[in-house]
Amino acid sequence: MSKISGISYLHENPIGRLPILAVKPSVEAGRWPAKAFKGEVIPFSANVFREGHDALGVELLLTSPAGKQSAYRLTAGALGSDLWHTKVQLDEVGGWKFQIRAFADDYETWHHSASVKIAVGVDEELMMLEGIALFTRAAAEKSRTAANAKLLVALAERLSDVSRPAKDRLAEAETAAIQKAVAAQPIRSLVTLSAEYVINCERELAGAGAWYEFFPRSEGAQFDAKTKIWTSGNFKTAAKRLDAVASMGFNILYMPPIHPIGVAYRKGPNNTLSAGPQDPGSPWAIGSEAGGHDAIHPDLGTEKDFGAFVKKANDLGLEIALDLALQASPDHPWVKTNPEWFTTRADGTIAYAENPPKKYQDIYPINFDNDPEGIHFEVLRVVKLWISRGVKIFRVDNPHTKPVAFWEWLLGEINREFPEVIFLAEAFTRPSMMHALGKVGFQQSYTYFTWRNTKQELESYLTELVHESADFFRPNFWVSTPDILTEYLQFGGPAAHKIRAVLASMCTPSWGMYAGYELCESVARPGAEEHIDSEKFEYRPRDWDAAKKGGRSIAEFITKLNEIRAAHPAVRQLRNLELQHTDDSAILAFSKHLAAEHTETGKADTILVVVNVDPHAVRETMVRLDLEKLGLPYGAKFEVKDLLSGETYEWSSDNYVRLDSFTQPAHIFQIGKVI
Repeated sequence: MSKISGISYLHENPIGRLPILAVKPSVEAGRWPAKAFKGEVIPFSANVFREGHDALGVELLLTSPAGKQSAYRLTAGALGSDLWHTKVQLDEVGGWKFQIRAFADDYETWHHSASVKIAVGVDEELMMLEGIALFTRAAAEKSRTAANAKLLVALAERLSDVSRPAKDRLAEAETAAIQKAVAAQPIRSLVTLSAEYVINCERELAGAGAWYEFFPRSEGAQFDAKTKIWTSGNFKTAAKRLDAVASMGFNILYMPPIHPIGVAYRKGPNNTLSAGPQDPGSPWAIGSEAGGHDAIHPDLGTEKDFGAFVKKANDLGLEIALDLALQASPDHPWVKTNPEWFTTRADGTIAYAENPPKKYQDIYPINFDNDPEGIHFEVLRVVKLWISRGVKIFRVDNPHTKPVAFWEWLLGEINREFPEVIFLAEAFTRPSMMHALGKVGFQQSYTYFTWRNTKQELESYLTELVHESADFFRPNFWVSTPDILTEYLQFGGPAAHKIRAVLASMCTPSWGMYAGYELCESVARPGAEEHIDSEKFEYRPRDWDAAKKGGRSIAEFITKLNEIRAAHPAVRQLRNLELQHTDDSAILAFSKHLAAEHTETGKADTILVVVNVDPHAVRETMVRLDLEKLGLPYGAKFEVKDLLSGETYEWSSDNYVRLDSFTQPAHIFQIGKVI
């Protein structure tokens, strides 16, 4: 219960003289900041209305992290809609604040009434008198500029000239100069402000980047056929692969855990329970006598070697992303020093990880409820240590198996001190949990994209990501992981791999790829949705040069996709994705448009993607475009250039397309000049 001027209200925040509802972007009505990244174009909107028929004006009051406030006029939605909207590009990292300001637009209310009445000769002089009073009052406002006030005073004088017809005097209030003046400084009353909301604008890689994953122990690993002994790859040999990763256009290199690996219950090839002396074990079974989460596996090298690896990556334009897997092998130092951090069963043994029917006897989950303070600060120490070693990005393993409250605390602590640090949630789980992780601070998340393969599935999922969850959930589309090899890729061949790469790289600002994808590795372990001879449990060196010479690599295709992403800022946005219509059930079309005022070149950037999602067939269809979504006038004819093939065509709103998934599964068109 609250009181205003002696009037009691049921709610602490009464609705306000002019209702302002459904303000966006906001997360849980402002409980957490909405997400943005530098250069992202953010749509702002609110439902604003009032009693009666008088005109309204709506503005966005936006305050930058540096404290500079700007006002943007919102545009009314379709007739009959109370939605008001605008788009603003955020260009500064930090916390932005905004409010929606609604007001009675007194000029527009008067002008509409006067136009209607004077047109039929009703209340003509009364309308002139009301106009005189309106402009005289407005000119006296202290906030109005002298030039603006002078213009309004002169207008009031012209309206007073009864020797002239009312129609002619009304025209004086409709000149371009007057329109410009009242647009710059509206004549308003009943000004109402919404609550204040916050947007956390982060660096660009927090929202837009190309990820590549490899196991450093495989890069340069060697097997001696005579002695039957493996020699592990290390940071020095893995560094030789960095040039190729960078040349493909990736800007983030992600490595699975690089820590010592436990011996107890070590897994052998293909997740078997019988590991031999040459089996390196799963990197996610962290911890041995050599150390835990703060240590480096001795086979990979020293801390100095790691530093040199990071430096070379940075010199090539690559940032290093490290796996943060909060779990331990039975040999982890924590098991001895802090046994209370784990769950003890009734028989006295420590519970290992399970995801029935899967069992992970080599991994102990952490129990965050036994000693929350001790666990919290130990993890904080570990993360800060790796930040000091040059790591600014963390891919978090299975965050949905840890308390959300823990992540809210940890990410809050880290990002307050290190706002440049990015956390990617590897959470293939229920939507509520995935969304909650985004709300409390995770910059990005893995998604259901891996299992969305048909046109209908993709359109439905993209609609959700773009229009329902973009304020708090940043999708990162991974085409493959060491854990996941879908049937689509198993049986789709190179065509399927190209199709999924086009979708991932063009749909979302962030996408990722696991090493071997460019070789179209697609043989699954029988009965499982993962690679046979999984790299999670054994060394897997690849002969990249031989694959390229033998025509078994699609690395050049991947490179082209990343080149398109780098050259076209429209692609590196999410909220601008618009679905376009095709007549075929297997051809998906979507566009991304960035207005000229939002590009560095000052020219609009528009990309249209048409892709055949059936990797086994040739498909033909008509593509029927909504030209407004492309920033083009109705009925326009225009040039399109296929950025994959280099060919140019003349298009209009209806166009025939034939896509052979074996030779050309997709068009990626740049919209050119209107003909």
